[in-house]
Amino acid sequence: MTTGPADEAPLVEGLAAEHAAGSHADPAARAAELRALIRYHADRYHRDDAPEIADAEYDALVVELQHLEGSHPELATPDSGSRTVGAAPLAQFVPVRHAVPMMSLDNVFSPKEFHAWGDRVERLAAAVPEVGDGAVRVVCEPKIDGLAVSLRYERGRLVQAATRGDGTTGEDVTANVATIRAIPARLALDPGDVPEVLEVRGEVYLPVSAFEALNRRQAAAGLRRFANPRNSAAGSLRQKDPAVTASRPLSFWAYQIGEVDGGAAGPRGARLGSHAEALELVRRAGLPVNPETRTVDGLAAAYEFCRHWQDHRHDLDYEIDGVVAKVNDLALQRALGATSRAPRWAIAYKFPPEERTTLLEEILVSIGRTGRATPYAKLTPVAVAGSTVEYATLHNEDQVAGKGVRPGDTVIVRKAGDVIPEVVGAVPARRPADSVPWRFPERCPSCASPLVRLDGEADTYCVNLECAAQRVQRLAHFCSRTAMDIEGLGEQRVTQLVAAGMLADVADVYALDARALAPIEGFGELSAANLVAAIESSRSAGLARLLVGLSIRHVGSTVAEQLSVHFADLDALAAADETRLGAVDGVGSVIAQSVHAFFGATRNHAVIEKLRAAGVSFASARHGGSGEGGPAQTLAGRSVVVTGTLEGFTREEAEAAIIARGGKSPGSVSAKTAALVVGADPGAAKTARADALGIPVLDEAGFVRLLETGETG
Repeated sequence: MTTGPADEAPLVEGLAAEHAAGSHADPAARAAELRALIRYHADRYHRDDAPEIADAEYDALVVELQHLEGSHPELATPDSGSRTVGAAPLAQFVPVRHAVPMMSLDNVFSPKEFHAWGDRVERLAAAVPEVGDGAVRVVCEPKIDGLAVSLRYERGRLVQAATRGDGTTGEDVTANVATIRAIPARLALDPGDVPEVLEVRGEVYLPVSAFEALNRRQAAAGLRRFANPRNSAAGSLRQKDPAVTASRPLSFWAYQIGEVDGGAAGPRGARLGSHAEALELVRRAGLPVNPETRTVDGLAAAYEFCRHWQDHRHDLDYEIDGVVAKVNDLALQRALGATSRAPRWAIAYKFPPEERTTLLEEILVSIGRTGRATPYAKLTPVAVAGSTVEYATLHNEDQVAGKGVRPGDTVIVRKAGDVIPEVVGAVPARRPADSVPWRFPERCPSCASPLVRLDGEADTYCVNLECAAQRVQRLAHFCSRTAMDIEGLGEQRVTQLVAAGMLADVADVYALDARALAPIEGFGELSAANLVAAIESSRSAGLARLLVGLSIRHVGSTVAEQLSVHFADLDALAAADETRLGAVDGVGSVIAQSVHAFFGATRNHAVIEKLRAAGVSFASARHGGSGEGGPAQTLAGRSVVVTGTLEGFTREEAEAAIIARGGKSPGSVSAKTAALVVGADPGAAKTARADALGIPVLDEAGFVRLLETGETG
């Protein structure tokens, strides 16, 4: 995901413009309406941990109010949403007044706005010669999507923890914060370095992996799934019972110093001169500071940091929604000052939103190549993460119930990078009064056969093997890039050829000829000839790709590669019993049973014989077509992680090469990882973890050598 041109209106500004372009003839009335909306949604977000609109839509309301008050200064009020911070604290908690206000940050949404902020800072810096020559160093850090808290240490001991609240008064959550392992009860400083009072500010968050595990436990217990890590973290911290907080694996990143008794002190009383030095003090004190934080020279380098993390935000095990840039020099920070709600020396560069709210118009069901019936949402089209989303997956019947969504609901839609859009959950407060729960259909929407949910499984299936929807999906999958890789035979074209009576099963692909194809709508002589050439080339794709293309249940690319290592050809595989199949690494009894059942079905015999007659190769490329064996097992029992883009391998090919040599290719780095292979644009978190653990990091040439010899040196 990359940022568009600097002069292109970002999504948040676009939303603000849409609001402003509406029928708001009376500026005063619209300003009052905006203040009420912002106050309402701020309470839902900050007080109730139950937002009803996505962050981008809230930001758009604030931007519109700022623009309106800029054009009509007389409309601005002290309690305007453009000037206030957070929301008033909940009455159930003891209030805590912050000695130094916990301000918010101003947001920018485009490179143009970011550089405009930088230009203002540099102009002001140039006008304050006693703090420098106008050159600005900037501390950049990922903007954690969590809950801001203040930790007050007196003589090195944690005595109070409080939420931000409205910036002036927060909520006392000391007992709950004490259960967070990342936050020390005592500072790890030498006695001479301990300030009388040290207030550390930071963000409490729930790691993504912990959030996913929490939701799995919720689903297993039949309880409501949580919408996102931020709300889960906030709700977990603001519990009356600290035992509930303790049961949630919350963590913390420190990002700033607040109150310090007697002035900011460094080692042995040396006065702190920069934000980076303050963070180093916090780090030495034993509080976690984000390792991705960087101090850079100038705004161009700061923007490059923003751009990098916009592209790599999902490499981290915590959610970020932007980057925070802060002037490093503390004297310059004091000279720049602050507005009523935010410092002028810091800015939040917000990434394009990955969540939006929209209307769920209808819940439909699609039928896949194995007969699996998957519910999906038809949505009022909405722009999310740089693309327009009209459909989103709902996974299965249990997910629909767990998310609590119904036709007619306002729902939160999420699209993280290139991931398929999904509905996160409903906004119950905006549900129509006549709403009724959705029920899974009893019959297949394609062939009207009964839909069956097997005992112990979450998925529902159409068991009619002649179902037209299954046939199209099986054929499209057979021709796909991960299977036989026949360019020009996508789902739309396959549907057309099935309707024309030219395709009934996957073997019929090899009976297609250019003369018969040319007259069909959308074809011509050249495109028909190109398709036939692609079909011809696929005949020698090899056993692994053929196994993927046959749509055997539970057999994907990884299992297919393992089977192609252990069996010389399709005939040897088909003749194997369940015991022999189950002995293959990564297969096991369930997959073995599925493979054995596939080759035992009479209808599949006929298709396999048609493929043989068509000249499709059944041989394993791992064997050269004869005998069992395969490549030398240079990586037997070892885990190799791949990150970034390699020139000579796709990600699937690299993983297959590792597996073929007896290794494993997990998605994350651990102490058991034998090597990390790094291509272009690698995941920074994986590389940093490998460095910390002393794991060998290899380039592509080193990877090839590793495959051949098993050596990392």
